[in-house]
Amino acid sequence: MLFSNVPPEILGVIPARFASTRFPGKPLVSIAGKPMIQHVWERASRSRLISRVLIATDDERIAAAARDFGAEVVMTSSHHPSGTDRVAEAAALTGAVVVVNIQGDEPLIDPAAIDTAISCLLDDPGCQMATLKKRISSSEEIGNPNVVKVVTALDGHALYFSRSPIPYDRGGGTIYWKHIGLYVYRRGLLLGYSSLKPGLLEQNEKLEQLRALENGIPIRVAETSYETIGVDTPEDLSSVQAIFTSLLRHG
Repeated sequence: MLFSNVPPEILGVIPARFASTRFPGKPLVSIAGKPMIQHVWERASRSRLISRVLIATDDERIAAAARDFGAEVVMTSSHHPSGTDRVAEAAALTGAVVVVNIQGDEPLIDPAAIDTAISCLLDDPGCQMATLKKRISSSEEIGNPNVVKVVTALDGHALYFSRSPIPYDRGGGTIYWKHIGLYVYRRGLLLGYSSLKPGLLEQNEKLEQLRALENGIPIRVAETSYETIGVDTPEDLSSVQAIFTSLLRHG
């Protein structure tokens, strides 16, 4: 697909911090001989629509490792309450008009999935923010609070995100959708996002994307077949390492 309205700079930013509560230092853990953050950067760099990829961090260890494998690094404040704030600080230093927030703990991120989310903004000048969803096929994921669920309206915009199974399956046969935590923003929205007041829904669910919905900002949700496996714990790391081992074994 060719886009005639691609902005001159679509920026991808990978926020990375060392001091994770559940898994300190996880951006630098080794997967198939490379730091996890390198896998994310390499895959993001294969996006057809992103013209520049930055790693935004407040830690010199992460910055040094990123520079070693050739990434462009922006040092950011150590006081950011969220990855979105870190992405915004990095984006403000550029002229990008569209910015993609790429999670640093997604070493299997699909470049095509990134482009699917970006295309929401390219195809609709009124779209200010977009993300992704994937159909859930595992009953275990439906009940797992670490797997965020999303329900959408007929026009593809998010109605709600939750750690609970939504909607309630009263009659059976309900289709559930997993939220893929990749976000695309227009510059103005991103730079003003941190000034928005978190509401009760965000505080209760601990889901930052609910801030947009509570403040009346529509989020377009595109469907993808990409299966995300984020690394939040050492157990997740073991699962991802096994996948990479299998991929290497089969070429």
